[in-house]
Amino acid sequence: MDAYDKGSNARPVPGEPAAAVPVPDSSPPDGHETADDHKTSDGHETSDSPEQKLSGEAPARIPQQYGDPQRDDQQYDGRYDDEQYVDTALPPPTGIAALSLPYQIAAALALAVVAVAACMHVGMVFLHVAPSNTVTKQHGQAIDEWIYPEFEQNWKLFAPNPLQQNIAVQVRADVRAADGEIRTTRWYDLSALDGAAIDGNLLPSHTQQNELRRAWDFFVATHDNANRPNGLRGSLSEKYLRRIVVLRLDREQAGGRGAVVQQVQVRSRTSNVPPPKWSQEQVSDKPIVRVLPWWPVSEADRAAGTRPAESTGTEASAR
Repeated sequence: MDAYDKGSNARPVPGEPAAAVPVPDSSPPDGHETADDHKTSDGHETSDSPEQKLSGEAPARIPQQYGDPQRDDQQYDGRYDDEQYVDTALPPPTGIAALSLPYQIAAALALAVVAVAACMHVGMVFLHVAPSNTVTKQHGQAIDEWIYPEFEQNWKLFAPNPLQQNIAVQVRADVRAADGEIRTTRWYDLSALDGAAIDGNLLPSHTQQNELRRAWDFFVATHDNANRPNGLRGSLSEKYLRRIVVLRLDREQAGGRGAVVQQVQVRSRTSNVPPPKWSQEQVSDKPIVRVLPWWPVSEADRAAGTRPAESTGTEASAR
């Protein structure tokens, strides 16, 4: 084999240029793709379609991901290419926040006053029902003035042996008639009147059920058997009961239309509830009557609308 033989083992002749070594064609056959076709110069993959390759157009720019460095000459303004800002209006304020500043302050003060009053009332009721302690011994009078008579607590419902008596409160009065004559009325059974108003009433009022009964219980608890008050609450219970009976007598027009109550007398009639037939308990069926002394009626004892037109009490009461 001489120097002119062609082949991979041919030896070069001195003084002649070396033959060019053919470079193998590394392009893939038609219809095949390589991994380099989907990468850019910096190593990022692209998704060039065959049409883009044939037309020679530049591939569309892919939005950069978070943390990718900027490859263009534009300055980064803090927004990504695929972000859009949408302006949303805040909802208008409601409630107290919708008020002006002076009204907000007034509303806050009102809420604070209500909260303090509620806390004080709960505290007073707690001290009233709690066992005797240092606070109740030192401020017992103030607690009683707050509780009685409107907020008095009665726990007899949970007693082992609840009340088994029927108590009827009755009253009569000396009235000055329209002609100036003083007359004594009959006994009015106020408890029976309340019972008649409750009978058949699906929703009786608290006043019809408990006002007179609680007033009498308050009086009995603060007086001895001789009807003498046993403490500062005695005079309060007497005044409370007297005002209730005066108001009831005015409703019943005691002594006739135009009569003015001058003094009242209250009594109670207590009878035991008979036990059931299967019970071996023996109780007395004889009622016990308790009569109170006569109480003079002052102008302060008459409610608004029941006071006489003149202080002498000779004219009809205004209704």
